[in-house]
Order: sequence, then C-alpha cells, then structure tokens
Amino acid sequence: MRALVLSAAGFEDCELLFPFYRLKEEGIEVDLAAVGDGVITGEHGYSVRANLLLPEVDAQRYALLVLPGGKAAQAVRRSGYALAIVESFFKLGRPVAAICHGAQVLAWAGVLKGRRATCHPQVAAELKHAGAIYEDSEVVVDGNLVTSRRPEDLPAFMRETLRLLRGRAAAAGQLSTAAV
Repeated sequence: MRALVLSAAGFEDCELLFPFYRLKEEGIEVDLAAVGDGVITGEHGYSVRANLLLPEVDAQRYALLVLPGGKAAQAVRRSGYALAIVESFFKLGRPVAAICHGAQVLAWAGVLKGRRATCHPQVAAELKHAGAIYEDSEVVVDGNLVTSRRPEDLPAFMRETLRLLRGRAAAAGQLSTAAV
C-alpha cells in the first residue's frame, strides 16, 4: 500500500512529518511529491527530500493523498499538476486527508462543493466560497475526505485517516482491518 504527500518549501513541519512517519510506522510506503526538486524545508527548519516532482505522480498508484498545511499550501494550490492529482483522487474515490492550510488545495481543485470540511480558521472563508459546509471541529470525515484544523488536531486527524484507509483496504480485500 502506498500513500502520497504533496508539499513544497514552507510546509508546517509537524503537519508533514507526523503523518509521514505515522504512515511509515503502519508499514505504508510514502512518497513525497513537491513543487520543486530535491530538499524542501519547513517553516520551523526541518528538511525532507522529495522523491517525486508533481508531474511524475500517477494517482492510480496510491491509496491515500495527504495535504499538509503551512505556507507550502499556497505554492501547491498554484500548481495545475497538484490540482489534477487531487481531482484524480476524488474521481477514483480514494481517501484524501488535508490539515490546516492544506485544505486550500482542495478548494482550488474544486472538489469541496457540498462536502463537510474543516481547516485553519484563516482559511474557512475560502472553503465556504468553494462550496464546502464548514465545521469548526478537530476532525471532519465526509466520505473519502478527512480534514482537520491545526497541529493540535493531528492525533484525531491520523486516527480518522487510518480508520478510513483500513476500512477501504479491508473492503478491497487488501488486508485485515487490524493490519494497518
């Protein structure tokens, strides 16, 4: 099973690193696709190496898409490749998890109309404008979509993301519900 994280320089460090390593801990292969090539650095100085550029991504290869927040979300949402990746995940019905400002990418991809979602309060108006039904909750699950507001919500965010991923994998016969 593979997961994909989309980001760029200026990501919120814990919103990228917490899901990245939590997924790896569960035995899930994780690829990091970035707007730019090579190493990207977060808002608090942590660096990670992207192993893919956005144009190289084939959404069909992945069971999950994660969109961390921070200033990186502004760069990601401006990429037509990133928006196409998000649209592909929604067309395939695959789980998508966005936290904090990462939800901006969903808004720009046009996939939120009529969907329940949450995000950082600074982004709430943008989500509502995109047609989302905004909820100020630590985590909101709507079908294949998991959203959270801020770093403090990461435990709930990953709990629900993994629950959704386990359910989808079990339904597809890929693993037992206890395996992930």
